[in-house]
Formats: sequence, C-alpha cells, structure tokens
Amino acid sequence: MNQSTSRLAIPLIPAARLGSSAWLLHLRSFAVAGQLVTILFAGWGIGVQLPYVPLLALVGLTAVTNVIYGIWLRRYDGPQNHARGLANQDVADPRRRDESPAAASRSATRWGSDHELAALEQDGSPRVQKVALGLMLLDLATLTAMLYFSGGAANPFSFFYFVNLAVGGVMIWPKAAWSLTVVATIGYALILRYSIPVKELGMETVSDGFDLRTLGLMLAFTTCASVVTYFVTRTSGLLRAREKQLRENQLAQAADRKLESLTTLAAGAAHELATPLSTIDVVARELTRHLEGVEKPATVDEDLKLIDHQLDLCRHILQRMRGAAGDSMAQEWFRTTVGELIDATLEGVRDPHRVDVVDGTEDVENKTLWMPEEAVAQAIRNLIHNGLDASGVDGRVRVESRLDQRNVEFIVTDQGQGMSDEILGRVGDPFFTTKEPGRGIGLGLYLTRNVVSQLGGSLNFRSAPGQGTSAVVTLPIAKPENVP
Repeated sequence: MNQSTSRLAIPLIPAARLGSSAWLLHLRSFAVAGQLVTILFAGWGIGVQLPYVPLLALVGLTAVTNVIYGIWLRRYDGPQNHARGLANQDVADPRRRDESPAAASRSATRWGSDHELAALEQDGSPRVQKVALGLMLLDLATLTAMLYFSGGAANPFSFFYFVNLAVGGVMIWPKAAWSLTVVATIGYALILRYSIPVKELGMETVSDGFDLRTLGLMLAFTTCASVVTYFVTRTSGLLRAREKQLRENQLAQAADRKLESLTTLAAGAAHELATPLSTIDVVARELTRHLEGVEKPATVDEDLKLIDHQLDLCRHILQRMRGAAGDSMAQEWFRTTVGELIDATLEGVRDPHRVDVVDGTEDVENKTLWMPEEAVAQAIRNLIHNGLDASGVDGRVRVESRLDQRNVEFIVTDQGQGMSDEILGRVGDPFFTTKEPGRGIGLGLYLTRNVVSQLGGSLNFRSAPGQGTSAVVTLPIAKPENVP
C-alpha cells in the first residue's frame, strides 16, 4: 500500500543533513496516516476485499517504531540542545563568561558556526545513519508485506518503492542507499512471485517460474531503481559538497574581516604608542646625559640601561605586531632553507638559552623552501614564546623540524601543564588567553594561525593535562598557487 505520498516532497529539501532525522520522523508519521486513509478508502469507499487485520498490523508496526524513534531522537539530541542553549545564554549575557564584550562577540560567532556544524555532524554521525538505515529497511519490508496482502506487483502502489529509494538517497550515505536498492529489488521479485490476489486488480503473480514478461518487469524495475539511486545520491552529494564549500567560504570571509580589523587595531596601536615611547626615549637619554659625571649609586646607571633596553624591546614588539597582523603577508617571497628559517626565528626569541633546537639531518637543514621568511619566523616565534610562558621560569622549549615530499613541519613542545579538551577547542580564538592578566591579550595564536593558513599550511595542537603541549606547524615546501 501507500508509503505516503508526502515523501515525494523530500527530494526538494536541500541535501544537507540539517534536521534530516526530524524529517524522517515526520515523513513516517505521514506515511502511517496515508496508509490508514488508503486502506479505509479501499475497504469502505470502493468495497475492495482485503485482509485488513495484517494490513492494519503492519501500519501499527510502523507507528510504534516511529514513536520509539521519536523518543530516541529526543534523548539523543537533548544534551546537545542543552549545550547550545547554554552557549546562547552566554551570548546574551557576557558576564556569564568573562564580562568581556569581545568574548560575547566571539561567543556569538562561534555559537552560530558551531550550532550549524553540530547539527550537520549529528545527523551525519554513524549512529544516526545506522538507525535511519534500519528504519528505511523496515519500511521497505513493510511495503513489501503490504503489497503481498493486496495484489502484489499488480497493485499500483508498488511504484512507491522508488519513493523510498529517493528518500534514502537524500537522507543517508550512498553505500547505505544502494543497500536499499538491493532490498527493494528483492522485495519486488517476491511480490511478482508471491502475493494474495485482488480480483479488482487482476492476476499478476507468477505461478510456474519467470516468463519473458516477468523477466522484463524485473529488468525494468532493477534499472529504474539503480538509476534513481545513482542520480539522487549523486545530486545529493554534489549539493552537500556545494553547501560545505559555501560554509567554508563564509567562515573564511569572516576570518578575513576579523584579521582586517585586527590589522587596523595593531597599526593604530603602533601609531598611538610611537609618540609616548619616543618621548620616554628622549627623556631617558637627556637624564642619562645630565647624570654623567655626577656621583650616584650604581643602580641608577643600571636602571637607565634597563629603561633603554625595554624601549627597544617595545619598538620591536610593535613592529612585529604590525607584521604578524597581516603586513608581513605582503613581504616578498623568496627562497630559504629550513636551517635559515629556524635561525631567523631564534633571532627575536627572548630567553634563547631555554630553547633547545633539535638539529635535523643535513638534507632537512638544507632543504630549500619558498615562503616569506620573516612572516613564518614570527609565527613560529609566537609559539615559542607561548611555550616559554607555559613552561615556567625553569622550563624549556624544544623546537624540531621534519620533512616529507610536500610539506615541512615545525614542532614546538613545551614543559607546561598541558591543556584540557575544552581549552584546546578555543585555542586560536581572538582575545582568548589562559595567561595571567597583563601578560597577553589573546591575539598571538590567532594571528599565527592566520599567517599559516594563508600560506596554505595548518596549525595543530597535541596536549593533555600534565603532559605539556606540542604545536605543529605544517607548511607546503612549494609556493601555493593562490598566493601572489
């Protein structure tokens, strides 16, 4: 009987799996209603004699399994919805986290993308897919049984095999969808051979083997089922790929806008701080000149030298800040080597005596790279500084390099306390930092990740509480085609 004509609408739904579990629940509910209406109309409306007890029992089976499926979905999705609700509350009230407007903005951005990705991953997870596949296989078996009790292949509603295949092609993965095609073909072959005839529909069952007409019907059904499954899964896959690409492009554009804002912020900060730093520098030099030849404690000279050193350090920090925020990407690309890049990185590192460089083989050290050396050096330098901060006063940081045919890896490992999964999930977010107040504003890793990603590479972290953290920078050896 009818597996519900409402299923014809599902191919028009975007192929993304957002809410597909709920759609399957609703479609099966409509299927139950459609089957009941069809059975009642056939019996009471036009007086067709049918075995109503088994037919209604099959409808009841679909209804009961759908209720169980709805309860399972509610329990499965409950914790995720609760987490999303808490995230939404955090966006509405930034004081719940760190009373920071920047954090509220960051939470809103993350919640929007995470909500979308969580729904996509949930409906595409193996567990949900297996449950959906099991229900669709049950629906095919139920349809076959109902057709068996109502005329077999002579029943016009046997065409609803194709509706089930179309729904499966949209909602589940391609390999699983092909299993539905196999089951549907077997079911159609069974109702061709075995069924309870209905006088009003005529005789379509085969009593003694398969004749030429029956073989033709089987060939036609198998071909149509295969074509429907192929093109629906193919189209669904293309739509999913397009949606994924669109989502990635939107996230990339959002990241570019953030980076542009941070670049403006960095340039403005450097410009505004240049004047007071220059004034302090002039006053310090004048004070040094006036104190020449005057009796004074030795600590005064030491303090003046310290002020001069700190001023130079501030100027270098502001210069690197402008470069790391984006100006460095405009630097000229030229050839360098792994060894030269590590040397350039160590030139601006504070406490270089606490950094252990693991020398690679001669082939690795002399491997030619193509990249803006200062931009990459600054990115790795940020990771080393973070490692030094995490390792404490006496801790050390290890830097090593690895090489394969296409990429070079720089691994920066600290001796800190490590990070939990929750913190790892937020590492690299702008204005997120685990450092003490005044020691960082949470931009270093964000800028480092942007520099690395613009060069066609990736930045990943391996960490566990109490075991330190390893930051792995992977960069292509050759110049990416999309970089001018």
